[in-house]
Amino acid sequence: MPTKIALAEDNIFLLQSIKEKLSFFDDLQLVQFATNGKELMDKLEQDFSIDVILMDIEMPIMNGIEATANIKKKYPQIKIIMLTVLDDYDSIFKAIQAGANGYLLKEINAGDLHKSILETIAGGAAMTPIIAQKALQLLRMPNLQKANLNQEEIKLTKREIEILEQLSHGLSNTKIAANLNRSPKTVRNHIEHIYKKLQVHSKLEAVQKAKNNFII
Repeated sequence: MPTKIALAEDNIFLLQSIKEKLSFFDDLQLVQFATNGKELMDKLEQDFSIDVILMDIEMPIMNGIEATANIKKKYPQIKIIMLTVLDDYDSIFKAIQAGANGYLLKEINAGDLHKSILETIAGGAAMTPIIAQKALQLLRMPNLQKANLNQEEIKLTKREIEILEQLSHGLSNTKIAANLNRSPKTVRNHIEHIYKKLQVHSKLEAVQKAKNNFII
């Protein structure tokens, strides 16, 4: 089953260039495209069965960073890769803060774009090398809080982590079930397993412990 892609890009020439790059691969299917974040969100209201969004940053009406933050709150299961010409620290930092799963520059070739999309679907964080270098430099900046390296070893399944991410945005079991195309009963069962593994007794406790241990 092809990976469903949505593309947000306001430059018609770049839009065509990206569409052409995606067209080389049978396992990728471009099903939505929009010229700004607001238009993309409107289209997701009609159909949110998207796997990955390729998101420009500089767009009219609603830029890519604002759109990423809004989409991640409502559809946390959708992966978002920033695809932009901006490589400054501020854009990288704000995109990561907004919940971006990857950050690529538009100069990327078709093969590397394909590889990055598959890597993101598998749970990775695809980044153009220069962006990865700058992201590491951001982490080393003294004003950023250092990660707690003495975290507990907690093994959750990919599905359990997806559900925790949805819970962290305050979504109900019914909404999570719809987002993940599962039954509410299945979601409840997953949540019970999460409680046991995390040794907690509520959604709030589960989300907090997951964040403390950098699971989500």
